[in-house]
Amino acid sequence: MRLGSLSFILSILLGASAFAQAGVRDSADVVSVQVIALATEVAPGSDFPVAIVLEIKPGWHIWTDDRPVPDGIAKFDGAVFTSIRLASDWSILRAAGRADSKWIDEAPMGSSEEVLAQWPDYHEVRADVGDGPQKYPVFEGMTSIFVPLSVASSASAGTLTVTFTIEFQACTATNCVAPVTVEIPLTLQVKAGATTGAAPPGFAQFDSSIFSMIHGGVAPTMLVQFDFFDLRFSIDPNGGGFFLLLAIAGLGGLLLNLTPCVLPVIPLKIMGLSRSAGNRGRCFALGCALSFGVIAFWVVLGLAVALVSGFTSSSQLFHYPIFTLTVGIIIAIMAVGMCGFFSIPLPQSIAGVEFRHGTIAGSIGFGVMTAVLSTPCTAPLMGAAAAWAATQTPWIVLVVFGVIGSGMALPYFILSAFPQLVSHVPKSGPASDLVKQTMGLLLLAAAAYFAGAGLAGFLAAPPIPPTNDYWWVVSAFGTSAGLWLIWRTLRLTRRFKLRAVFCGLGAAIAIISAGIGIRLTDDGVIDWVYYTPARLDEALKSGDAVLIDFTAEWCLNCKTLEKTVLESSGVTELLAAGAIKAVKVDLTGNNEHGRTLLKKFDRVTIPLLVILAPDGHEVFKSDAYTPSQVIHAIKEATSSTDAQSVAPPHRPN
Repeated sequence: MRLGSLSFILSILLGASAFAQAGVRDSADVVSVQVIALATEVAPGSDFPVAIVLEIKPGWHIWTDDRPVPDGIAKFDGAVFTSIRLASDWSILRAAGRADSKWIDEAPMGSSEEVLAQWPDYHEVRADVGDGPQKYPVFEGMTSIFVPLSVASSASAGTLTVTFTIEFQACTATNCVAPVTVEIPLTLQVKAGATTGAAPPGFAQFDSSIFSMIHGGVAPTMLVQFDFFDLRFSIDPNGGGFFLLLAIAGLGGLLLNLTPCVLPVIPLKIMGLSRSAGNRGRCFALGCALSFGVIAFWVVLGLAVALVSGFTSSSQLFHYPIFTLTVGIIIAIMAVGMCGFFSIPLPQSIAGVEFRHGTIAGSIGFGVMTAVLSTPCTAPLMGAAAAWAATQTPWIVLVVFGVIGSGMALPYFILSAFPQLVSHVPKSGPASDLVKQTMGLLLLAAAAYFAGAGLAGFLAAPPIPPTNDYWWVVSAFGTSAGLWLIWRTLRLTRRFKLRAVFCGLGAAIAIISAGIGIRLTDDGVIDWVYYTPARLDEALKSGDAVLIDFTAEWCLNCKTLEKTVLESSGVTELLAAGAIKAVKVDLTGNNEHGRTLLKKFDRVTIPLLVILAPDGHEVFKSDAYTPSQVIHAIKEATSSTDAQSVAPPHRPN
């Protein structure tokens, strides 16, 4: 935190007693809030605005919304900006901020979405918050904020209750009081033939032309926020920003190849292409078929997201243990055949289809399998792009998911277009067989991982943590792969360099695999509270900051981040200090409450880490983070624990 911010907080602390003596404890004591609908009886397919009216006492003001400001106007980085969220049954009611999206009918009743609104002009006040006298934007006096709403044409008659959540902080020219979050329910009657009538005087400032913009598909949309380790940026998906968003989605697909889910099978694909390297046309055809399999899988996922109610992401498939278990069985069958230790006789109808690298059908199937393997691992940059796409129209969903698949398939397309890149890879013989056998054992480890995660999902009973004993089986197959590589290398060659390279690689595989079994079956060093809504409420009410980790047994990225980042010494020391509660949301199996909470943080994929200040304000949110980021965020959140009634928490951009 900057020195200026510290001096401002000190001035707040010095003025707190004066406010207390005047009967002002928090922002609600100087700001009253009303929610007024233009009409409480609304017809299916109708549009109407709702006014959020804030009456601010003289001498006080509140921070504006978090909008860009012109030159000459400053923004205090510790301000709690005014925000409005709406909890509703999205299949009946939508907000203008989602106007160019499909109906969000997968969002459960009570889920909360931040909406775009028609904000009033701000006033300028001159204040010194530690950086010298500057002009800051604020709202003063009677302030009306309008939220344009639309009722679905398919809405049935009946009662609809929506809840507006308004967060704001009140200040004078020298001091601020505690921010507050006010929840106000609004009851509407959906009734055929209802009319809104003439607008009352309070709605004179509302610009009704917004509805024609909404239905014309040109309404503004919310920025897509990215947090890639220490790199934070946002993209406006309108206009040219959409193509930049596609480029980032493609990069995320490319990075999928470097995740622990996909990396082990890359040598197999390279070997498969190398067999046809001498026939450039054949190699290119097989590479295109493999790429088609990858892209086709992602397009099918996009169709599911666009058309299937309640389906929002690829990782959602693993919420169903039967799917995870089935994937494990299929990979096990393929791995056994690949190892070549023994063969499994198949029915003639199945044996007649050659799912091998050298066939078009086999290449397509291998591409599909590669894409399936990638789904438990969300690549960096993918989470925000996929979450945004899941709220858009079907064609945008298909385009974004197709680009993700294209990014993932790009390396194999390049290798097939330039076969000289793989022409020196062994095509047959003992060395080639050894690679296949080693990779086959590693695929058996992958099969044990999927099957074990599936069984853990069947047995899971949230909030009780799921079993992780299956990692010993995963570890056994991985260790066997390393030892087999060492043994066969010593038998096949006497050349010192080859023995050193491949025996060293085998030793690394064996040691890492054994370490995985040890690391992923222990309970760790963090005293986790496993999530229920009541437990999270209790943690917030205790006055402590809260760290929320979204994870699952099938999410390898989640496991990696937990062991390498969250269990790093600097993070665990802060957690052990007791000023922040560590809450784990394990989405293994049928954890409906956990998935609802994930949606409330505007995400559909994991991993995800969220850190909340004691007042529930979001300080940090990321799906790719470093120990230093987490340490900084925890310090930001806990720094307001002792002075949460007066010190506004830092809100990252």
